[in-house]
Amino acid sequence: MIAAGLLLLAVGGVDLLRRLITRRRPLAFAVAGAVLVALSAGADAIVAGILALAVAAIWTWVVPESGSARTGLWPVGLLGVTVAACVVVAPARSRPGLLGSVWESYGPRADVSIDVLLLLAGCLLFLLESGNAVVRIALRAEMGERVLPATGDAPATLKGGRLIGPLERILVFALTLAGAYTLLAAVLAAKGIVRFPEISRDGEGGDRAEYFLIGSLVSWVTALAAAFTVWWGVQGG
Repeated sequence: MIAAGLLLLAVGGVDLLRRLITRRRPLAFAVAGAVLVALSAGADAIVAGILALAVAAIWTWVVPESGSARTGLWPVGLLGVTVAACVVVAPARSRPGLLGSVWESYGPRADVSIDVLLLLAGCLLFLLESGNAVVRIALRAEMGERVLPATGDAPATLKGGRLIGPLERILVFALTLAGAYTLLAAVLAAKGIVRFPEISRDGEGGDRAEYFLIGSLVSWVTALAAAFTVWWGVQGG
């Protein structure tokens, strides 16, 4: 489980840095890498931390900041398989290192291990900006040049996707883990109601409706997959 958490922290962190920082990126990446290595060392998972950095470096190369991935949806699928394998092969540990001992002694919830905490943090970080990258890849793969070719962002009539998407995924993630399925259904339905006036003005091409459906479904599936990963890790531990 610790390996899955560090992996998602590394990938989500590098995508968030690419989004927020335009100058001195090598320095920012180096600092973030050092923090991740220190975190993994404190959790007695230095090998997992180094492997997470390697995967994040590969992800940065195959998934550019704009446009589709170099190899289509394969990077997303391989990342999902890798995270699932990490949860299966390395479940929650009974001795989670110095950082885990400190958390068990002073943390607010003794029944939540440091492995679960890092997995939750990794999922949340991944859902912020990496989730946008996953949605963009799916949209580009399905709609091609009908999505703005330079950025992969929404058509001009469907604004706010880069902000709404992360908030939506975090809500779906949290509500799923909390078991609030009725509220979850209400949130998903509310998005459709809010977007309906824009979609109803769609032309014969149906681009806006297709964009909304693909983007929303991929975003929801990503959040549900993250929630399932945490549930699986906790149950397996």
